[in-house]
Amino acid sequence: MDHALHELPAQGHGPRHLRHGHRLVPAQQIHHGAHAGWADDLADLLRHLDAGPAALVGVSMGGSIAGDTAIEYPELVRGIVLSGASVSDFQYTDPQSREFMAESTRMLHSGDIEGWLKGFRQAVAGPRRTTDEVDPGILEHVTEMALHTLSKHTPGERNWHVPMTDTWSRVPKIDVPVLTVNGALDVPDLIADAERYARTVRNGRSVLIEGTSHYPNMEKPEEFNGILLDFLRTL
Repeated sequence: MDHALHELPAQGHGPRHLRHGHRLVPAQQIHHGAHAGWADDLADLLRHLDAGPAALVGVSMGGSIAGDTAIEYPELVRGIVLSGASVSDFQYTDPQSREFMAESTRMLHSGDIEGWLKGFRQAVAGPRRTTDEVDPGILEHVTEMALHTLSKHTPGERNWHVPMTDTWSRVPKIDVPVLTVNGALDVPDLIADAERYARTVRNGRSVLIEGTSHYPNMEKPEEFNGILLDFLRTL
């Protein structure tokens, strides 16, 4: 996924509609993970823009990057919002979720892009709904983003990413305000881990948005943006 995750054209509720006195910088990870140091890249961008300390807002992998950045570069961060995310070395424990992820990985590595996309769209719906219960415009939008991301990669390419390890032991050191926002229909493992994250930091809280799954910012943008703005006003 890329920065278009935060802008759904048909609804017009992306970050440009959140300004309200805030300077907004939608950041896109270089090659979406095929690069060393997720937090390093974001820290370099914040320094280049002279934008720190900044409030970091990330959805899915972007949320994990926000958390890693708060751990590695605390001087550049004044608050973080994680949506559909936990620590960057998060692991599913539910057997059904682990099987789903393993099959998704198998299809991607075997070149079964259509099969992988079908699973990806199901992940957008979450484990408790079918894709028929999700706005078709959202499914089309995330499919386009997923294909755009896949187009940047080639089979067998080297993965330069150096993952952060033993993250949970470092989370308690985060001393800026933390908000986790999750869709109530997302994978239970992920919701539980996000709530644990909020409890583990020194100043954290967790919010659920009913009727949404992994991308509450897209399914209920007005509610998501309201929660986000309320948090930003406290910083």
